[in-house]
Amino acid sequence: MRKTILTASLLFGLAFTVPAQSKTDKPEKSDYKTGNLSVTSHQLKLASGEQLNYTATTGYMDIRDEKDTLKANLFFIAYTKDGEPDPAKRPILFSFNGGPGSSSVWLHMGALGPKIVKMTDEGYPLPPPYKYEDNPLTWLDKADIVFIDPMMTGYTRPAGRTSQSDFTGYDNDLRFVGDFIRLYTTRYKRWSSPKFIAGESYGTTRAAGLSNYLQDRHGLYVNGIVLISAILDFGTVRTDRGNDLPYALQLPTFAATSWYHKKLGNRYPSLSSLLQQVQQFAMGPYQSALMKGDQLQGAERQAIIQQLQDFTGLSKEYLDETNIRLSVGRFNKELLRSDKKTVGRLDSRIVGQDYDHAGESYDYDPSYDLAIYGPYTAALNDYVRRELKYENDLPYEILTGRARPWVNSQDRYLNVAESLRTAMVKNPALKVWISNGYYDMATPYFATDYVIHHMFLPENLRGNISFTYYEAGHMMYIHKPSLQQLKKDYSKFMDQVKASIQ
Repeated sequence: MRKTILTASLLFGLAFTVPAQSKTDKPEKSDYKTGNLSVTSHQLKLASGEQLNYTATTGYMDIRDEKDTLKANLFFIAYTKDGEPDPAKRPILFSFNGGPGSSSVWLHMGALGPKIVKMTDEGYPLPPPYKYEDNPLTWLDKADIVFIDPMMTGYTRPAGRTSQSDFTGYDNDLRFVGDFIRLYTTRYKRWSSPKFIAGESYGTTRAAGLSNYLQDRHGLYVNGIVLISAILDFGTVRTDRGNDLPYALQLPTFAATSWYHKKLGNRYPSLSSLLQQVQQFAMGPYQSALMKGDQLQGAERQAIIQQLQDFTGLSKEYLDETNIRLSVGRFNKELLRSDKKTVGRLDSRIVGQDYDHAGESYDYDPSYDLAIYGPYTAALNDYVRRELKYENDLPYEILTGRARPWVNSQDRYLNVAESLRTAMVKNPALKVWISNGYYDMATPYFATDYVIHHMFLPENLRGNISFTYYEAGHMMYIHKPSLQQLKKDYSKFMDQVKASIQ
């Protein structure tokens, strides 16, 4: 169950309490209950040297049915730039992470928000107690941001006798988060704002589904969608018996990992030179070999094994014993077995050590348990009370299995690519930016490429989708050079969308 949750993951100034928001930011008085909202004022020096003054609104949005019965309390943190002549015209971005079962902490305090967890430049944690600091690369300079915690994540909980199962599962989750976006947009008078959605990991699954749900249910059309560590078709990553597609699509990530850990000798001087060859092999000879099953024999089989060894550094004996099918978990254990180490799943740059070096799979994912879980948990819990002045004694659920049951209304493998395609056809102005890390085994970048190129978008809309790649993992932003590049790519994307609006 723990590893299933981690699949998605899936994709972080001193505050002063003020009596109220400005008239332009505060919803007009009405008979709805606002809950216990904390409103604080802050300032931040951006990387450009500019000072950004902003307001943070933290607390619950009450979710009610049309009979005014309280059904749930959804926790959110919203940041709005101060001093805007017409806040209703400023872009607004709704952000969440994945899981399912993940809070929004990763994008909030890893890249997008005004505070960021302190880590090494390579993405390893500093010794506890963990700290956070100002984020001069925040995305708040280009848009107001609302961080959303879905059901049973963060402080979000059902109300009264309502069952949490009313809000969990693919369809229920879309309604819950989508209806919140509609409600926030209405209460805070943001219908005329350019609107964006940013999701990470399973959050990209949610974002693709929302793109169509918001249009069909609420007539709410967004300008842009940001998919970080995307997973749109789960059939491209589930290496079940009888489903051979993932083996080809995951191979480039395995090869990149072997190259990073120097298991390929000097055959490939750069990562790009390696991946170009691996991708051609994966979609050509390797995919053909997988389709042949046990009919692949003799010299042809040995040639495939030889090529796999060249790309992964694994022994021919091991590759033969796996029926030339490498999977996440087994590969993580095998690659550095001789070094008595394992590689991470969310970020295969990061290594761990197990009790049993002869095991089939790793004991834990070092890129989660070692690198990010502790630092992000401590930072969020301290930040909410200390600077956002919000108090809640419930446990803030960072990444939990409590968001269950999770029912998929489709067949065995959830595929939301068609929802995204439909939304883009109905809204030809919709722009999509996809960013993936080369060392991400949870949502391999080549699987994402495959899905997008099998959406069969009309040719005139294909240019609305852009891709960026980073030499990091699932949370590419814990790697400082990737964080810096991600911010540049974000600014470019927002500027392009803004230009298309004008």
